[in-house]
Amino acid sequence: MSPTKQRKPTAAEKAKAEADKRSVVARNKKARHDYHIDETYEAGLSLTGTEVKSLRMGRASLVDGWVEIDRGEAWLQGVHIPEYSQGTWTNHAVRRKRKLLLHRAEIDKLAVASREKGHTVVPLELYFIRGRAKVLIALARGKKEYDKRHALREKQDEREAQRAMSLRTHR
Repeated sequence: MSPTKQRKPTAAEKAKAEADKRSVVARNKKARHDYHIDETYEAGLSLTGTEVKSLRMGRASLVDGWVEIDRGEAWLQGVHIPEYSQGTWTNHAVRRKRKLLLHRAEIDKLAVASREKGHTVVPLELYFIRGRAKVLIALARGKKEYDKRHALREKQDEREAQRAMSLRTHR
């Protein structure tokens, strides 16, 4: 094959690439503002049927969520998944604790790190990939108030620089 000629992807490759796309249900923007993110992990979720249906409708909130390691298992707590509107008596509790599906080594690493002072494990994103519900969790350190102000100032300066550049190119 010559370096300039590229082959076209097959239908199966296109379908796999399409299936690998994330459909994000919820993001925790507050976590990135309140914490320094050290490491991230993708974890599966053990959910009931009505929870999955409610998530597919695009409804969830990660703002008050955290991860707790208890007896060698990781649990997602404080995440709000509202009741499924067409659900009956089989509906789930809105803020129940949900089991995270991680490898043993990852759980052990998170357990050790979260015991250190100032470290916690927080959810960043809840999404579907290939039909499975996943949550992106992060090992994080809390920011001080001055760190938050500094980050906001940097973001604002960046925005102003972008505006100035765009004004310059439009003239």
